[in-house]
Amino acid sequence: MTQYDYDLFVIGGGSGGVRAARVAASLGKRVAIAEEYRFGGTCVIRGCVPKKLLVYASQYPEHFEDAEGYGWTVGERSFSWPALIKAKDREIDRLEGLYRKGLENNGAEILETRAEIAGEHRIRLLSSGQEVTAEKILVAVGGHPNPHPEMPGSEFCISSNEAFHLEELPKSIAITGGGYIAVEFANIFAGLGVETTLIYRGEEILRGFDMDMRTNLREAMEKKGIRVVCRDTIVDVAQAADGRLKAETHNGHVFNVDKVMMALGRQANTKGLGLESVGVELDAKGAIIVDDYSRTNVDYIWALGDVTDRVQLTPVAIHEAMCFIETEYKDNPTKPDHDLIATAVFSQPEIGTVGLPEHVAAERFEDIEVYLAKFRPMKATLSGRDERTVMKLIVNAADRKVVGAHILGHEAGEMAQLLGIALKGGCTKDVFDRTMAVHPTASEELVTMYQPSYRVKNGERI
Repeated sequence: MTQYDYDLFVIGGGSGGVRAARVAASLGKRVAIAEEYRFGGTCVIRGCVPKKLLVYASQYPEHFEDAEGYGWTVGERSFSWPALIKAKDREIDRLEGLYRKGLENNGAEILETRAEIAGEHRIRLLSSGQEVTAEKILVAVGGHPNPHPEMPGSEFCISSNEAFHLEELPKSIAITGGGYIAVEFANIFAGLGVETTLIYRGEEILRGFDMDMRTNLREAMEKKGIRVVCRDTIVDVAQAADGRLKAETHNGHVFNVDKVMMALGRQANTKGLGLESVGVELDAKGAIIVDDYSRTNVDYIWALGDVTDRVQLTPVAIHEAMCFIETEYKDNPTKPDHDLIATAVFSQPEIGTVGLPEHVAAERFEDIEVYLAKFRPMKATLSGRDERTVMKLIVNAADRKVVGAHILGHEAGEMAQLLGIALKGGCTKDVFDRTMAVHPTASEELVTMYQPSYRVKNGERI
């Protein structure tokens, strides 16, 4: 029997890799985990967590304004970008420490180095040049923003990575992209007083989301002063003598701004990892191809999280890690369940969604019922803010099952998490109708929409 240095070697210290390493070590396995940058991965270090902290910061100007409608007098106020970034960094340091502590307490060996596959069951540690062996190798190296080097002037642009470490807040910014990263940062910068332009090549922002969420959010963003330019894209960026940037678009528009941010997709971190040397198959975009159990075509190598480009969400990577543990170390073959994943866009207002958007449901089912409500939230009545909450349920008429739930409004992400449980459990619209409302709340609308707003039959709205 071949003796290896480790039972499991994990390459990548993000949420998925750390979870797999920590739990495997707790089961008595000899585990090492290598990370070349910081433990916590995209989510903790340069993604979801710091982004949400910046979202909170950007909401305070509206909170101050709303307070007056409720009898509060808010005095002189000012904002310090360096103070916010310093506080954010302290919290990220704390969270990284918790990730490390979890690994250490369970006996996993932490290796602060880039690791690459050197051959069959072999891993090279670049910091020392040492090679080690492992019975199983798990690749969980995540992804990075696509820099689009083919675009003239791309070297002058920032991505979401650099946005978290700007020395000062720009006075103006142009963001190219229409996905959730672009949309969230447009709202963050605008909320902090930056003149913000969002440029997206598609017909409407947030491709893939329900159209009512997309159009109503764009309208809300425009009311907040964000300039949204659709059906266009930046094609050239040049730096002026004063350091500002000149961004030209495909349609001939020119934007003179302090910063240009590119949010045009992400790529798997597979370059130079040694995967090709042992025959691991990659797709056309460089992501690792895996089966239903996160196995690659090489029998001792597994992959999970963003590096596989299945569903790029932190909880999904953690779920895939737990399925790997169940399958490989608990003799309980378990496939990751990627169906009905609740998600949120932390725009302002937020989008919370689970299940099918209307256009997909209409293609999949012969007859659907659509329940749609648009109303002014109670908080806005005294603050005087011009905003609307939008709630939408999609129901398969054949079995009355709710197949999609979409919310635009305050705390939509929190509501989506609970709706995810209901839809995962196969709840029908009749169950929603029998559920007593919690009053007064915005979410009570979800259980008081008794009559469909319209139906879509064979793709035609009735």
